[in-house]
Amino acid sequence: MRGEHGKVAGFIVLALALLVLAPAVLSDFRLSLLGRFVCYGIVAVGIGLAWGRGGMLTLGQGVFFGLGAYVMAMHLKLADAGPNGVPDFMKLYGSGVVPVWWEPFRDPVVTVVAIVLVPALVAYGLGMAVFRRRVRGAYFAILSQALAAAFAILLVGQQATIGGTNGLNGFRSFFGFNLFDPVNKRMLFYIAAGTLLAVLLVVWQLYRSRYGELLIAVRDQEERVRFLGYDPANVKVVAYVVAAVVAGVAGALFVPIVGIISPASVGVVPSIAFLIGVAIGGRSTLFGPALGAIAVAWAQTSLSESFPSFWIYFQGALFVLVVAFLPRGLSTVGSILTRRRETA
Repeated sequence: MRGEHGKVAGFIVLALALLVLAPAVLSDFRLSLLGRFVCYGIVAVGIGLAWGRGGMLTLGQGVFFGLGAYVMAMHLKLADAGPNGVPDFMKLYGSGVVPVWWEPFRDPVVTVVAIVLVPALVAYGLGMAVFRRRVRGAYFAILSQALAAAFAILLVGQQATIGGTNGLNGFRSFFGFNLFDPVNKRMLFYIAAGTLLAVLLVVWQLYRSRYGELLIAVRDQEERVRFLGYDPANVKVVAYVVAAVVAGVAGALFVPIVGIISPASVGVVPSIAFLIGVAIGGRSTLFGPALGAIAVAWAQTSLSESFPSFWIYFQGALFVLVVAFLPRGLSTVGSILTRRRETA
């Protein structure tokens, strides 16, 4: 019960920090940066579910992040082009005709549904193919990383249809709102922060449910769960799909906040960066993944401004120290100190 009260208090503090404190003390530029980092935090919550609770080392979440991002970017480019218009880059590099598979994304409702449905379907198909064959551990991690690499390479080669290496950028509006208006930029931050809080609530309920207990059981003793009559593959697929949907939603929010999406944001390196934040924050905790991802991204931006040549070494040293001395992440420091005081 004390743990539940602690989570409620932590949720309230986080909500106040994001929705009240940050907009009050940060400039518009820094608030926009924080909105970007909040998107990373949303992805991290899903990784915490799949990896921290499910034991699935997901090294390819950039794929699902990219799927949601590109769906949103396609809609924004079509909206900026106007009814039956053609996005600017297609006139420069393509045939000047909108591909048939772009046309459904003129509709904002179809776009919102696709942001959720496309990552979910890809994750479901991949999950069923992999988990039914009992692929796990390092093999699953390598496979998911290879998927991210292949996805990025595929995007690079599609210059005429999705912008290639340059990606999609230059968005002017977001569902009718002018993206150059500072008020609307703040609105985007509130949407991202509210989405993070909503995702945390959903994942918290999953952790507390019978499914959450079953997911831990599959992580720790998969064969015993199978002998009890449950199919571990189905349990894993659910967590994997939820993590994919969460990543897709984060990618969709990332696009209007940052103003660009390219293969550099969805490949192997970003996927590993997501994982590093989760590991540092604490993959098996509720708030640790999100706070770790936000803190690492914020530190990267702040320190790279002052020490552009040394940030990567600091990040590597921090990761090594956490893995070596705090394998459950920085969020467990408080509980460790509490146990030591009680045993002293």
